[in-house]
Amino acid sequence: METKNTWETYDEKQLQEVDDFARDYMDFLDNGKTERECIDTIVNRIEKEGYQELEALIKSGKKLQCGDKVYSVWMNKSIVMFRIGKKPMTEGLNILGAHIDSPRLDVKQNPLYEEGGFAYLDTHYYGGVKKYQWVTIPLALHGVIVKKDGTTVEVNIGENEDDPVFFVSDLLIHLAQEQLEKKAAKVIEGEALDIIIGNKPLTIRKKEEEKADDEDGKKEEKAEKEGVKKNMLSILKEAYDVEEEDFISAELEVVPAGKAREAGFDRSMILSYGQDDRVCAFSSLKAMLEVKETERTACCILVDKEEIGSVGATGMQSRFFENAVAEVMNLTGEYNELNVRRCLASSCMLSSDVSSAYDPSYAASFDKKNVAYLGGGMVFNKFTGSRGKSGSNDANAEYLAHIRAIFEKENVNFQTAELGRVDLGGGGTIAYILALYGMNVIDSGVAVLNMHAPWEATSKADVYEAKRGYVAFLENADL
Repeated sequence: METKNTWETYDEKQLQEVDDFARDYMDFLDNGKTERECIDTIVNRIEKEGYQELEALIKSGKKLQCGDKVYSVWMNKSIVMFRIGKKPMTEGLNILGAHIDSPRLDVKQNPLYEEGGFAYLDTHYYGGVKKYQWVTIPLALHGVIVKKDGTTVEVNIGENEDDPVFFVSDLLIHLAQEQLEKKAAKVIEGEALDIIIGNKPLTIRKKEEEKADDEDGKKEEKAEKEGVKKNMLSILKEAYDVEEEDFISAELEVVPAGKAREAGFDRSMILSYGQDDRVCAFSSLKAMLEVKETERTACCILVDKEEIGSVGATGMQSRFFENAVAEVMNLTGEYNELNVRRCLASSCMLSSDVSSAYDPSYAASFDKKNVAYLGGGMVFNKFTGSRGKSGSNDANAEYLAHIRAIFEKENVNFQTAELGRVDLGGGGTIAYILALYGMNVIDSGVAVLNMHAPWEATSKADVYEAKRGYVAFLENADL
């Protein structure tokens, strides 16, 4: 079986739709470089489309009916959306699930120090990264600092053209003979991924800002110990009214600076940070906003912490999704513990996550017959895991046949793949966690080139087909 090129199936109208969808997606990427920013962007969008906050509905006691749209945010990092269908929820949901966290560098809780005339922020990398890819590129700082009084200060530095950026230094090639002998995993150690944030001592800045007291316009000041660090603290105090100890209760993420860009002379691709897995998150979100009244309740889960095992209160292993289902069922008049279990066990899900795209430059790492190709449409991975399918959700053949029938009926372009060559590749998604409820789950998503690199590439056509596929699933997935 050969993978057909999706671009060849489009007419002029669809080609325009692909470009329009890509522009909207790129805007989402630019405005959502962290989980919190994604949630803010999503909530602003869905509330304009009539979605109501679950917690407010619970307080008001309002009952939910067919067609109602409701959402719940958990700790500002995860969200679940429901569009109530015609059938009782005990007959199951049609679920899309993706994650909105991406590999990055996280600032530590005691991060600020001075060494050799530079001020640094100490970091701890998050998720699976090739550490050497993060040196010498422009970096931006996003996140929040929460002070003891509960005040939250939002930080976003490095994205505007007149913003400063930050960087991790690397050893110059002239002195790198020993470094170049190291294995790639050791060329840059994790503890060396500290970002440089300044080089000017506080006394120098004071001289620039204050008028001289003597006739020559000079003012003698004794150099302060750790003057560069003190200058950084002074700047932070002026800009954000925060102290050094406020780093203890901060969540600051270091990400590549810059906007999503079209790639290629033909502008057929998108190059951006964070496409794993915001490409599937955005496509799922757009599908939820596009579907009309459905037989079964449509649901979309966008979660945090997948890149580190879906752990924690905002990861998929948390009970927040199950709790939200119970609350929604209570507002539809269906709640009891047995009904919640029946609802989840009867549900169908697309675990919407990315797959590795075939890269001709590294052909030996792939099985060409079972790999996703950029421009080949959305991707289905019957199983993930590693080696002998370890840690995998392996979808049932009956369910895969059902999905095939839906996509062929709706003329959605799709392909099947594995994540690399046997005994070499592998990876995990949230699929196995939802499968614990006994529901049918299969991995599906978009092929990504340069996965987990600071800049990842996707095909506009694949992103568009993913959205089309998710709409088809939400409207037709009843078993």
